[in-house]
Amino acid sequence: MVFNLQKILKALLFSTSEPLSIRDIQAVITRYHEQAANEPEEEEPAEPGNGEGEQAELDGIMRQVPSLLTATQIRDAMDAIAQELEEGDEVYRLVQGPAGYRLTTAPQFADWVRLFRKEPKPLRLSQAAMETLAIVAYRQPVTRAEMEAIRGVSIDSALNKLLELELVHVTGRADLPGRPIQYGATDKFLEFTGIRSIEELPASDVLSSGQITEWIRQATRKEEPLSDQDVGLPASEPAEEEEEEAPAAEGA
Repeated sequence: MVFNLQKILKALLFSTSEPLSIRDIQAVITRYHEQAANEPEEEEPAEPGNGEGEQAELDGIMRQVPSLLTATQIRDAMDAIAQELEEGDEVYRLVQGPAGYRLTTAPQFADWVRLFRKEPKPLRLSQAAMETLAIVAYRQPVTRAEMEAIRGVSIDSALNKLLELELVHVTGRADLPGRPIQYGATDKFLEFTGIRSIEELPASDVLSSGQITEWIRQATRKEEPLSDQDVGLPASEPAEEEEEEAPAAEGA
């Protein structure tokens, strides 16, 4: 038997329902060597046929286990496992989330698992909720007023739904008059979208961040009354000039 990193990772993945991080795996390797180093040596040789072969095999495996696994080695092994499961059309898949790796049921079997657990069908987000969630993800931390300036309508219902689903959470208060509440996306949002970090969101090719900021600033500022020229009327003469011309007209 030889040390096989992929098989060990599979065993660790099957042993827990929690995400398995790279640090978790490295800690297991460290504990393995610590435990091996602290095991007392046998003073008397073992009797023939009483586990000598097994002990020799374990000693051989221990010598093969690296003292330190790098993050790159672990990622490469996980990628190989994910590819193997997908190419083999297995009933489960290996996915990487913000907290680590985990095994999940393949999408085509999700309905069967849901029926077995007697769970209702997953709710789909409304268009309003999707648009609001996109604004939060790309603009976070973002205030309610900024979200409404971008959408042009009230976002109360959509925002409350996102808070209820734990896709959005309160991150703090903005350094603005009134100290409005700011919102940001949660780790559950990352799992919902299948990405590991906000940086993996596709870049917007419509408006730059600076253009959106300027748009919000203009949309939220108080508009000044329009002048006669703004609406196409001739400019009115100053009142002082009219007062000066009045006596001249009387003398004529």
